[in-house]
Amino acid sequence: MTTPAQPASAPSLLSDLLLLQFRRGDNESNNQQLYRLMRDGILQEILPPGLRLPSSRQLADELGVARNTVLHAYERLAAEGYVSAGVGRGTFVLDTRPDRLHGQPAATPSPARATTSLVSRRGHELVSQAGAGQRQWGAFMPGVPEIRTFPARTWMRLQNRQWRKPQPELLTYSVGPGLPALRQQLADYLRSSRGVRCTPEQIIITNGAHAALQLIALLLGDPGDKAWVEEPGYWGVHSVWRSAGLDTVPVPVDDEGLQVDAGSGEARLIFVSPSHQYPLGAVMSLARRRRLLAHARRHGSWVVEDDYDSEFRYGRPPLPSLQGLDQHGRVIYLATFSKVMYPGLRLAYMVVPESLVHSFQTGLSELYRGGQYLTQAVLADFIAEGHFVAHIRRMRQLYAQRRQVLLHAIRLHFGDSLPIHDGSAGLHLVLGLPPGSDDLAVSHAAQQAGVLTRPLSQYYRAGQPQPGLLLGYAHVDEADIPRHFAVLAGVIRQHCVPPAQG
Repeated sequence: MTTPAQPASAPSLLSDLLLLQFRRGDNESNNQQLYRLMRDGILQEILPPGLRLPSSRQLADELGVARNTVLHAYERLAAEGYVSAGVGRGTFVLDTRPDRLHGQPAATPSPARATTSLVSRRGHELVSQAGAGQRQWGAFMPGVPEIRTFPARTWMRLQNRQWRKPQPELLTYSVGPGLPALRQQLADYLRSSRGVRCTPEQIIITNGAHAALQLIALLLGDPGDKAWVEEPGYWGVHSVWRSAGLDTVPVPVDDEGLQVDAGSGEARLIFVSPSHQYPLGAVMSLARRRRLLAHARRHGSWVVEDDYDSEFRYGRPPLPSLQGLDQHGRVIYLATFSKVMYPGLRLAYMVVPESLVHSFQTGLSELYRGGQYLTQAVLADFIAEGHFVAHIRRMRQLYAQRRQVLLHAIRLHFGDSLPIHDGSAGLHLVLGLPPGSDDLAVSHAAQQAGVLTRPLSQYYRAGQPQPGLLLGYAHVDEADIPRHFAVLAGVIRQHCVPPAQG
């Protein structure tokens, strides 16, 4: 960059600018303030390119500051490329405007990009179809566990024990699939409680379920590959897999789970929640499970089994996992600690077939370098000492009681006039609404009244959605459930149905 051959000389521009805005004794130092005002004047072109600045002595006299103050400001501007200074030839504002560089006009976005948004097409799709809620606590937000009864003192004791003499390998970068001690504890737990057949080496620990889903997509799918996803189903699967380039295909569910025969085309990946379908709560029948496994073997598909809240079944023991039935290594078992511990823990895990162990261990280390080994060590101790199973047992009893209170409140207000879907499991139920109801409007009105719900229709990507509301009860005190549901019932009556006849 060079100065013009005949630079303009207008020191009054700078003097006027500084005399109007310069404040002596301000919290900002004189050096910093003078530099900032001059820099901003150049960037806003109040001080145009080629302008000759007054001498340091002249400007110092006009502002009533020390000459060194001006010299420091000039030197900093010169070092950062805003001005050009030389002994005997003065100080000039340089031309740094991007549309003047090399004589090239400023670039304009392509029409296709300009007419959509500032983000990419993939980003626009992700943002426009986002399903994450802004509020995550309050009646009846679904998917939220009770965290106020978490055994925090026990956790703190175990954590302090690790911190008293932390092992270096727990605090450095992690380059493996998870802490061996935690993977061993999980393998023992899964074999006894979920019927999962695995070794510790098959367990891959990730920072949350979305990280696991993304790793699955990147290692097992190529852009354009089809992936079957339950309809209605978890919005996060669509978001993660489509952002990875997969073509997610909604496949309807019924009372027996995913309708395997309704899927179109061959799928590289198939996402299912067989133990408690999300969000409707159906349990996949044994016949449907065997059909799905046979389909996966025949077409070379990978089945991703989401077992997100299988621990919480009411009235009967949890069903064995789909992975336990798999004889040909086509199922990836996925679970998270968000519901059984607390969401902020941000730990999930996969059980991958032996044929995929090396690829997933390497892929995880290459892309994510998971970390949180110290937290994993605390969790391993928490499980080993029996606190994990005891906590699940207490929560199962508490959630069962809260579920019954909510069911009673629904019957009190609506009798049997509205269908209920929950599968006697999980942390939420779905309250169906009459055909033609606008569940999005009901949910919005309920939020305005102080009650949080999620509309069932937003879990559909194709076809005709059923109207309904997801009601989470796990984190709502039993004494508060009748009061909150009475508010929601009033909103439902206003928008959908007349009061039930007693």
